[in-house]
Amino acid sequence: MVKRKITQVIQGIKTSDGAGVNLTRIIGSPELNMLDPFLLLDEFGSENPDDYIAGFPPHPHRGFETITYMMNGKFRHQDSAGHEGYLQDGSVQWMTAGRGVIHSEMPEQTEGLVRGYQLWLNLPQKKKMIDPAYQDIHAERIPVIYETNGSFKIIAGTYNGTTGPGKSHSPVLIMDIYINKNSECVIPVSSGWNAFGFIYEGNVFSDQYLSRGQLATYGMKGKIHYKTKDSAAGIFLAAGLPLNEPVARGGPFVMNTREEILQAFSDYQKGNFK
Repeated sequence: MVKRKITQVIQGIKTSDGAGVNLTRIIGSPELNMLDPFLLLDEFGSENPDDYIAGFPPHPHRGFETITYMMNGKFRHQDSAGHEGYLQDGSVQWMTAGRGVIHSEMPEQTEGLVRGYQLWLNLPQKKKMIDPAYQDIHAERIPVIYETNGSFKIIAGTYNGTTGPGKSHSPVLIMDIYINKNSECVIPVSSGWNAFGFIYEGNVFSDQYLSRGQLATYGMKGKIHYKTKDSAAGIFLAAGLPLNEPVARGGPFVMNTREEILQAFSDYQKGNFK
């Protein structure tokens, strides 16, 4: 078996977004600007309401998809395309911004634990201006494979013959992996895909030792191997086929040229995001 080699290990930076939600930015940070086709990865998690109660009031996006995985907590999504969703423990919201959408994500709780991730997935150039769309994926729709070495939740893509419910515009694999102590597992990933694993619990060996809060990026060949010793480990894993296209960023907009970014700001200011 060819094992994928780790190419980089990063910790992320503490920051805030929305109306003051405290989070850790891992991809989209100075350490790792992007990992094609992934543009951003934020981890949020706190039992202190002051860290999340302000939420994410209405704001625009264009040119990519946002995937929010709520491990614990309750948030409500609303957008200008008329979509509404209720995020709760174990659920996923998958929003395709396309040509432009304004949305909000606001907490539906005033106390207790909120924990999860938001991942930005780039859209191919030819699909940047498609109509906005929304997938409200309840926890019971997400398949979980239980094996002697742990559990494998498949949010999107296919693992071990089981396909997750998330539908993307480019090939991806997104999973929540929990490995029991003194166990190991192998995750097949298509050759030529970029991949990362974020350790959200415990410690694990994968080409090198990784601990809680670290994200490892991998080379493009071989399978990803994880092995635990005296503690279990939780891993948020994503892999995808690189788009290999120019990327232009402007705040909440991601296009292919600076001119397209300026047009996005102009369209938003003119009220053309409906």
